[in-house]
Formats: sequence, structure tokens, C-alpha cells
Amino acid sequence: DVQLQASGGGLVQAGGSLTLACVTSIFSFDDYAIGWFRRAPGKDREEISCISSRDANVYYNDAVKGRFTISSDTGEKTVYLQMNNVKPEDTAVYYCNAATYEIDYWGPGTQVTVSS
Repeated sequence: DVQLQASGGGLVQAGGSLTLACVTSIFSFDDYAIGWFRRAPGKDREEISCISSRDANVYYNDAVKGRFTISSDTGEKTVYLQMNNVKPEDTAVYYCNAATYEIDYWGPGTQVTVSS
């Protein structure tokens, strides 16, 4: 099984920045699409960003495009989500996900709270 551990959440003021990290047990990022999802209070889970090393595809939800940046460090087996110019509506629990065509892996979430 793949192990995922997200960290870096916290309380940040609107307009500020935060970096989330997802430490994985994945040796070959080429075998997975790795991304970030979030669930805000009272809302469905939504995909925020995803990176696929195999085909160099990067996806951003329109709500975060231009503000968030996903990156990966294969040596550290870690995927990052740099969050800039955060907004109160970014408040949510953020989850790291690793997926193949057959299976999804999820780690425990990290809470991000943006104060206005």
C-alpha cells in the first residue's frame, strides 16, 4: 500500500501564503497521478490540483488557478502545494491523493483556515 502524510496546514490571514507537503512512500512518481483535494464545511470534496509525472500534465481547479502551485520532489518523495493569496473560501481540510487507473490512496487531511 501507498502511504501518504499531509502537513503544513494552519491558520493564515487572507492574502497570505501557506505551503502544504505530502510525504509519500512512492518510489516512482511515474506510476501515479498525485494531487490535492479539499473538503470545506458543508461542501463536497473537490479536486484542487494534480500532477502526473509520466505525461507532464498538471491540473488546477479554476478556483485556485494562478494562486496555487503544485510541485514534486522525487528524491524526497514529496508533493507540495504552494498556496498564495489565500482567501477565506480556501478554508477546508486538504487531502493528498495518489491514483492509478485501478486504485486511489488517501492520506489524513490537514486543516487550512483562512481568516478575513
